[in-house]
Amino acid sequence: MTSADSARSARFLIVGPQGSGKGTQGVLVAAAFDVPQIATGDIFRANVKGGTELGKQVQSIIEAGDLVPDELTSALVADRLAQPDAAEGFLLDGYPRNRGQVADLDAFLEPRGEALDAVIELEVPREESIARLRQRAVEQGRTDDTEEVIANRLAIYERETAPILDVYRARGIVVRIDGVGSLDEVTTRIFESLAARGLAPVHPGALA
Repeated sequence: MTSADSARSARFLIVGPQGSGKGTQGVLVAAAFDVPQIATGDIFRANVKGGTELGKQVQSIIEAGDLVPDELTSALVADRLAQPDAAEGFLLDGYPRNRGQVADLDAFLEPRGEALDAVIELEVPREESIARLRQRAVEQGRTDDTEEVIANRLAIYERETAPILDVYRARGIVVRIDGVGSLDEVTTRIFESLAARGLAPVHPGALA
């Protein structure tokens, strides 16, 4: 590893309400910066499929219809972040979801001398999120995505997840992005804002 490589840091969190496009944008950011995209849902599935001890705990909780508690979620994320491919960076999607998980993430990163470089906040009006989710439900034939279910998901985001942005704003690392527009327009805004902070992708071609 060269000194230039060791100095490179790309540790991101992408945050936005359901329907904001953060999953799609997260894939593009991770590819451009050559870091893994780490989503809690993927971690849960990988551990359940792999039959790990943590995975067995997750499976029993999900099968009981309960939410995976913060302590277990944080343990799973910490295990994933400790893997070699995340040593020089990562993009978190779906974690941390609340202030408790922010504290857990800090407790993992700080002893390693690491910290988030930027929190990408995709701002999308509630009405736009609802319209996108409604359209996606129609396109995917998801009859369970009713108006009530969609509204409840957004309410949970606004109540539990949005407040973590206050924590990161106080640290001066939130990059606020207008999430309304075409995929390319939003992607361009993200990379221009990151570049303004001295965070340049290692694979610019991934944006094409």
